[in-house]
Amino acid sequence: MNYEEAVAYIESVPKFTSKTDLEHTARLLAVLGNPQNRIPHFIHVAGTNGKGSVCSYLNSVLMTAGYRCGLFTSPHLVRINERMQIDGVPVSDEAFLNVFRQVMDAAEVCMQRGDAHPTYFEILFLMAMCLFAEHAVSWCILETGMGGRLDQTNVIRSPEITVITSVGMDHMQYLGNTLAAIAGEKAGIIKPGVPVIYDADRPEVSEVVCARARETGSPALPVTSQQCTLQQRDASGIVFRFRRDSRQPPEEYRISSIAEYQMKNAALAIETAAYLRQHSRSGSGQPVLKLTDEQLRTGLWKAVWPCRMERAADGVYLDGAHNADGIAAFIQTAAGFREAGAVTILFSAVSDKEYPEMIRQIAEGIRPDHVVVTGVGGSRKVSPEVLAEQFRACGCPDVVTAPGAYEALQTACQKRGSGTLFCVGSLYLAGELREIIHAGGVSRV
Repeated sequence: MNYEEAVAYIESVPKFTSKTDLEHTARLLAVLGNPQNRIPHFIHVAGTNGKGSVCSYLNSVLMTAGYRCGLFTSPHLVRINERMQIDGVPVSDEAFLNVFRQVMDAAEVCMQRGDAHPTYFEILFLMAMCLFAEHAVSWCILETGMGGRLDQTNVIRSPEITVITSVGMDHMQYLGNTLAAIAGEKAGIIKPGVPVIYDADRPEVSEVVCARARETGSPALPVTSQQCTLQQRDASGIVFRFRRDSRQPPEEYRISSIAEYQMKNAALAIETAAYLRQHSRSGSGQPVLKLTDEQLRTGLWKAVWPCRMERAADGVYLDGAHNADGIAAFIQTAAGFREAGAVTILFSAVSDKEYPEMIRQIAEGIRPDHVVVTGVGGSRKVSPEVLAEQFRACGCPDVVTAPGAYEALQTACQKRGSGTLFCVGSLYLAGELREIIHAGGVSRV
């Protein structure tokens, strides 16, 4: 089996099936020699929006401090290797293939004993654990899939710290129909005695997280938007102040994103790093993390998380917002560009998202001059015509369809003129467009 065949095999495993339990994952890890036990430090991150960005900030900060880091995230934008990075670089095709073979050999042993076939996400998580152990990473930043409590990553029982980012209404068919229910699933990553840094902007979410923290005897440190103050924004990014403690003056930081919502994600990373460098492992007397203020600031500034309000070209921004909360955060930044000229939206969404609400928010919050829609997502694709009718029903004056991402980008670039183009609604769309733009496939960009 070659690399392409391995990827095809993984992609053939259904992504949204009943999860195998954590004992199943633990048995597979045991057959693999428990590689996770050779990784000294874990940071475990859950949430609805922002968890990938927080992981990216932490990864950059730790690398800047000289640590060897493994980063496990999902989904990928273009290539599946993106989900497993060592020191900021996706693993090679050769390494990917080798570790895939290891995992499938272990799966065969377990299946011969009566176990079920591993899930799509489980295969990738197991591969990451083997790769990170093999490459002797010091820190593993581990992003959950869509949940937390039952997520395969939750087999890691003793992380140094856990982080819960913004929790919103997404994946309701799997996680619950209320914020409290979804927060309960996310809070399932909190371990006994392990500190949790959490987004405290929503009281109903904070209540659930704090209850779980009390139950497990875990220190809980809140972070809110009110602690962050925008100082300056230009094409290169944002300067903001973050007040960690009301008794101390705010400190200034820079990030390379223009999105206001990234201030809070950066603040979650700052609070996480601050806790780790102020506290020691039990009985060691040494801080868990050795990090200077300068390394923290440099790491935050250097961090890049693709397709999160990413400036892909002059006047063209890619944002992977794909649920109501994500779109609301996107609008907070994008609406400010109306003063600079016409705004064009390139949009797509997949069928299990609340795309009518997303479209309503965009139409009312931005009032785009032009809209181009296309279809993405394979079996989860929504017809461009359906999306276009939604935009028209919300009062958008100029809405056209395109058969694919390339054609949609060509059309959108022609319509934007000297204005601004925002591409939003799906990480699948953002990933495709990013690849097209970087390949120089559209002359107008």
